[in-house]
Amino acid sequence: LHRALRLKSMETSRSISDIVNSAIKLALSEDSEDLAAFENRASEPTISFEEALKELKRNGKI
Repeated sequence: LHRALRLKSMETSRSISDIVNSAIKLALSEDSEDLAAFENRASEPTISFEEALKELKRNGKI
């Protein structure tokens, strides 16, 4: 991993720290988006896995 970071650092003229910080910020922003989606859907009814599969098949998704 460190070798890959060093190569990326040389290719982009960015420090390893900057690359790592950018990756962490991206991961945290994705987590934040996921948490917001969970919160928005909290009031939806819960369905079983089997029910979800039936619905996906019925809608031609799988």
